[in-house]
Amino acid sequence: MPSTEAFRRARDFLLQHRDDYEAAYRGFRWPVLDRFNWALDWFDVLAEGNRQTALHIVEDDGREVKLGYGELAERSNRVAVFFRRLGVQRGDRLLMMLDNSVPIWEVMLAAMKLGAVIIPATSLLTPEDLRDRLDRGKVKHVVTDPAGAEKLRAVDGGYSKVVVGEKVPGWTPYEQAYAEPAIFFPKADTYPNHPVLLYFTSGTTAKPKLVLHTHASYPVGHLSTMYWLGVRAGDVHMNISSPGWGKHAWSNFFAPFNAGATVFVHNYARFQARRTLEVLARHEITTLCAPPTVWRLVIQEDLAAHPVKLREALSAGEPLNPEVIDRIQRAWGVAIRDGYGQTETTCQIGNSPGQRMKPGSMGRPMPGFSVKLLDGDGREADEGELALGLTPRPTGLMAGYLDDPELTEFVTRDGYYRTGDVASRDADGYITYVGRSDDVFKSSDYRISPFELESALIEHEAVAEAAVVPSPDPVRGLVPKAFCILRPGHAPTRELALELFRFLRRRLAPYKRVRRLEFADLPKTISGKIRRVELRRAEAARSLESHGSQEFWQDDFPELKS
Repeated sequence: MPSTEAFRRARDFLLQHRDDYEAAYRGFRWPVLDRFNWALDWFDVLAEGNRQTALHIVEDDGREVKLGYGELAERSNRVAVFFRRLGVQRGDRLLMMLDNSVPIWEVMLAAMKLGAVIIPATSLLTPEDLRDRLDRGKVKHVVTDPAGAEKLRAVDGGYSKVVVGEKVPGWTPYEQAYAEPAIFFPKADTYPNHPVLLYFTSGTTAKPKLVLHTHASYPVGHLSTMYWLGVRAGDVHMNISSPGWGKHAWSNFFAPFNAGATVFVHNYARFQARRTLEVLARHEITTLCAPPTVWRLVIQEDLAAHPVKLREALSAGEPLNPEVIDRIQRAWGVAIRDGYGQTETTCQIGNSPGQRMKPGSMGRPMPGFSVKLLDGDGREADEGELALGLTPRPTGLMAGYLDDPELTEFVTRDGYYRTGDVASRDADGYITYVGRSDDVFKSSDYRISPFELESALIEHEAVAEAAVVPSPDPVRGLVPKAFCILRPGHAPTRELALELFRFLRRRLAPYKRVRRLEFADLPKTISGKIRRVELRRAEAARSLESHGSQEFWQDDFPELKS
């Protein structure tokens, strides 16, 4: 299999030079592939006769599931045969909304083997969010659990329905898949440019963008993520991320399986730092990736009481403050390495293993990526918009925005893919994140679109105008804060603030909720546009504990905690 061998050579080159950034960056070339289906031509090949644990899930109550590479390959074959019997065909869109359970890995592999296109979805989505995904995603098949099936009652449609867990009337039980034959034969070849994943991602408009990835751009592209993580065969890799988001596929699927490592999952109902530390130590996790919010909670515990075996510690999603990095370094002797990427890409920039780190820096471009900083005129600068050179085009870049060729053309104009993020670069080539060129921000590793929150707010009869900006928070890093102008006849009272918080809770998924409200005038341009930049600057400069005179925090309302 020439494509499998080309992939293996590229992977082995990065593993060989895992501590030699200069050699890896200078010598790496993306593999040239002919026919290639990652699930069939890499995972199944790696799994043949391989008894190493591929997936290890530990539940909060102590129950465990361990599946070897060979077992997982066989189970995914059964699921692929099952899906084929239900009518899943090459190119069909399959929405998957599950928690961290074994079927996620089986469904991903099975759908890839069939040539179907997976639409990962978080369980936090509202029925309105799901309706948008079903409609614009042209979904033909849904795999979810009973809670997801309940949400979908309000948006029923012409799609096949498979439920994992308890039986639901009108839904086919997923468990039937395990009775299918363990041998799967593909009906046609898969090529690197065939679609494999479709992500819905927040933007500055009312509706999320649809990011399309191929069998090359994501499975193969995550060789760069594997290099950043520093994961290798035999490692036990734990990534703290919720299913449905790009980071889950990054570090709970493609990167560790590219390396031949074990994917470890602690499937908890509610995150508890002490419990996570116990799991890290007991199961001898060697590589850990977690969002900054988790690291901030972890350092509040007695780190010395948990003798972990970590060789690599990583963080991504937003900048991590130096105090956290220092505490982990002193306690465990391991440095937390930062990395950067997007739903549209694999890991573009990172602090790779063994390299000198600079405080606040995301690191340097990953092998296979040419990173430039462009000013407003499209010229290279020391500070500017992060952009990826397209000559040659990096494998780890999306195929484009589905059904939006104009947006795709806009972000890839003049020979560059523009990320929308601003950064600076020093004389040694280290890149430091500055901020978004638009208003989108992250809170607890979740991407927040202010436009969506503002649109929900102004649906309330008391709100005339609203602007949402990030506000500093000691645990979540940033939280959404809304500045509101009220309509005549409404007073800025505690009662109204409570009513608005409740109003938003009924309309927004939990991760999108506005957590602070302030009744205030909004700074505007001469043309009447709100100057969010002024609000952002004021919030960034404020004390973490201070309240404005007409400001209300969600955490201050006992009524909302019941």
